[in-house]
Amino acid sequence: MEKEEYAVVLDYLPNGYPLEKKMIPIVQAIGEKNLTLLELVPRRGTSFEIGERVYIGEGKRDKVYYILGRLPREKLTESGKAQLEEFLKKVVEERESEFVEFFNKSTAINKRVHQLEFLPGLGKKHMNDILKQRQEKPFESFEDIRKRIPNLPDPQKAVERRIFKELVDRERYNLFAK
Repeated sequence: MEKEEYAVVLDYLPNGYPLEKKMIPIVQAIGEKNLTLLELVPRRGTSFEIGERVYIGEGKRDKVYYILGRLPREKLTESGKAQLEEFLKKVVEERESEFVEFFNKSTAINKRVHQLEFLPGLGKKHMNDILKQRQEKPFESFEDIRKRIPNLPDPQKAVERRIFKELVDRERYNLFAK
């Protein structure tokens, strides 16, 4: 897995977490490439805007002192979750072809369950319709999927909700978040 170069700020806690003894400032962020939730420690005298893109790669970082590690799901603040939803909407839009490819290439996990069924709102019927349609011709966009599968919940929103769920809840199978 490639290392993250940039992260987007989900929340900034200048005094750290309210109930913890250590009062170190914390930035809750998400890595742009791998969609990893991260805790960052800012350099002294810096402040952060929600939604700001910060460099976390190798070498000199102007605003981030160090990466504390992965952000535990249960520590993500409510405003961090709201920001995460906004961020995911953008990511899924910008990387549409990557997620449409999931509809074209997803496979069965075992005899009873297919990856497509993990998308919120999709059941066996939608899964079968998708599999049949993609055999005739691969999907080209979310719009293409919507047009060819009647009554399908919005595929873009389904992907956004699934990624959010993988990051915030404990999921047995992660389709998108590493």
